[in-house]
Amino acid sequence: MYKHGIDNIEKADALLCGKRVGLITNHTGITSDFVRTVDVLKARYNLVKLFAPEHGLHGVLQAGVEIDNMTDEKSGLPVLSLFKEGSAPDFSGIDIIAYDIQDIGLRFFTYISVLALAMKECAKVNIPLVIFDRYNPLGLNDISGTMLNKEFSSFVGMYEIPSRYALTVGEYAKYVNEEEGIGCQLEIIPCSDLSRQDDFYSLNTPWIPPSPNCPTIETALSYIGTVVFEGTNVSEGRGTTKPFELIGAPWINENSLSEQMNSKKLKGVFFRPAQFMPTFSKYKGECCKGVQIHITDRKEFDSFYCGMLLLDTIRKNYTEFKTINFLCELLGTDEFTADDFDLEDFISKHNQKIREFHNKAKKYHIYN
Repeated sequence: MYKHGIDNIEKADALLCGKRVGLITNHTGITSDFVRTVDVLKARYNLVKLFAPEHGLHGVLQAGVEIDNMTDEKSGLPVLSLFKEGSAPDFSGIDIIAYDIQDIGLRFFTYISVLALAMKECAKVNIPLVIFDRYNPLGLNDISGTMLNKEFSSFVGMYEIPSRYALTVGEYAKYVNEEEGIGCQLEIIPCSDLSRQDDFYSLNTPWIPPSPNCPTIETALSYIGTVVFEGTNVSEGRGTTKPFELIGAPWINENSLSEQMNSKKLKGVFFRPAQFMPTFSKYKGECCKGVQIHITDRKEFDSFYCGMLLLDTIRKNYTEFKTINFLCELLGTDEFTADDFDLEDFISKHNQKIREFHNKAKKYHIYN
């Protein structure tokens, strides 16, 4: 039976007993019985500080909103922000850092950037970091997207990994610790009964939205490809109940766009003409027109190709379309901004790069 790393808490006793422990976590850090990791560690060890990533300890703040330090009401412990400009992790008075956050296995999700920065700080001050590992809801087999070019390294992509990298958080940490020479004293408390064939559907675990704009697993599946619209003047559906599934702008013809996309006959997806009105973010209070992405077969659906094709189709057909520099950070490359951009060549080139990554990453696999 599958268990999260935190469900195997006894395996951490030798590491955490008698130590002053700091914990990086949020609302997704819970046991299979829905007990907060905060409460598990506080009852068992000397837990002295909490650290929160983007969206805060409770996962309520919108993307990019800076987090202030606070106190966790239930435990009474201080919560220090790891998402505040100009602030470095304050690991003073701590003997070891623990990490327990559910990720979704995508480079743009900033939790792995928080983890990498924590690993660097731990290496600097010479304290260990222990990860309570968790499954990857998108699975450990399918890799897709672009390989990041270090020139475009940012908080939404620090290292040269694919958009969808098919590793658990523990495996990712092992990979970057070695390949990037971080030198952190890293310990992993592994999941039980997890295989590379497992994902959200096979494990049937409860879905706890990892961020305010990822309410369902379907959102996560679409987000693989449609996150690119964050770097454009097209709404990615923020401010609606279907973020990253609704894509549009006031100047798009929804019927024409849906016909164009459906004519491509992509497997596992249908593009429904749609209108929507965001309550916040781009085009707040304006009627946007575009498409809703309906995944009809998740195993056939190629989300990254879908998102890039939709992006390229809108660019070619609407003079109002614009990009911002953030698109290059999300893609980890500026290739899309070239006048002679060819989608098929772009996909083919990056597929070769991610195959090379897949082969290199195998030695860091924890699960078979």
